[in-house]
Amino acid sequence: MNPVDNGRPPETQETRETRETRVVAPGGRGATRIADRVVAKIAGQAAREALVAPALASAPPNATVVVHHETARVRVTLGLPYPSDIGGQCAAVRRHVIERVGTLAGMRVTEVAVQVERLHLAPAHDVAQGRTR
Repeated sequence: MNPVDNGRPPETQETRETRETRVVAPGGRGATRIADRVVAKIAGQAAREALVAPALASAPPNATVVVHHETARVRVTLGLPYPSDIGGQCAAVRRHVIERVGTLAGMRVTEVAVQVERLHLAPAHDVAQGRTR
């Protein structure tokens, strides 16, 4: 048996060109599905990236996601330092989550609910107020 012989007739230039130029219709190509937990990890990382000064005593942001077709609804829970611009930080998280999920997962984000679980006193604020623990 010839090492090139694999039981099939030898490929000709014509069959090679036919295979290379064949176009599959969009309906027959299949689809890529990204799991909800993968989108949730992307959203959680995006929330971490968006926080200017993450609360050190707080757990990292956690995200849950519901995906339907090519759209996602996201809920992010996080802790923030106090005092800080809470509304501004939540808006920054929303914007960054929408941008990153759209870029990395190719999904449209229709809703980002940001839930602040805890406010932690910022260390500089404790010192400035003369507070001790």
